Amino acid sequence: MGANRNVATLITYLRQVPESTSREIELATYLRQPEVSIAIKDLRQRDWIVERDVKREGKGRPMKIYALKPSIDEIIKFYEDEQLRASNHMMQVFSKLKELSSTA
Repeated sequence: MGANRNVATLITYLRQVPESTSREIELATYLRQPEVSIAIKDLRQRDWIVERDVKREGKGRPMKIYALKPSIDEIIKFYEDEQLRASNHMMQVFSKLKELSSTA
């Protein structure tokens, strides 16, 4: 599809639940905490994730709750377009190589 395995796993999980904590994601997907963090960072860079803070009882940092922002159809469309762009670029490269080899 074009996404790395951890990002694809996170997207698949988040599309099935309304929202989730990082710990819930780890337990449900069998991803380790660093893998979840990196995948969330990737989704954040694409603006595909909504995150909100929930204050915990007592002291400590608030807990982050995550939800998938776009629909799965929008995400599939993004990767489809990305693959088409890459394919078109490769076709242009092959065309240029053929052109160069025919003039040699």
